[in-house]
Amino acid sequence: MATINKGGRNPKIDKAVHRYVFRLTDKENSKFLTLFEQSRMDTKAKFIVSVLFERQIRSVQIDKGAMEYSIKLSQFFAQFRAIGVNYNQIVKILHTHFGDKKTVLYLGKLEKQTIELAELCKEILVLSKRFENEYLLKKGKI
Repeated sequence: MATINKGGRNPKIDKAVHRYVFRLTDKENSKFLTLFEQSRMDTKAKFIVSVLFERQIRSVQIDKGAMEYSIKLSQFFAQFRAIGVNYNQIVKILHTHFGDKKTVLYLGKLEKQTIELAELCKEILVLSKRFENEYLLKKGKI
């Protein structure tokens, strides 16, 4: 028995079955058509595939933990600056409304609190450096 030739193309080995659809504005379409014409390719599909796979596409990963840490640290330093403004206002009020003895007494207490705050700030800076060295630099986040 002879095989009957039905005609037509031979089936492709690696058939393209995945389809993607996107829409362009008039301006984007004009730019796309210009680029397509400059490429001198046969079909728009081949042009799009070549642009997608021949160009390097960069992706950025955002570490939410590191971002949150940075935000909290920024908020803390904003509060730290506000404390500095309040410190100046307190010293001015002390000199204006109190005598020398009370002023010296309150300034002594304020000085103790300032020293504690400065130590806390140093500790935060050490912890931030350690976080940066151990976490961000090792993971390539910076």
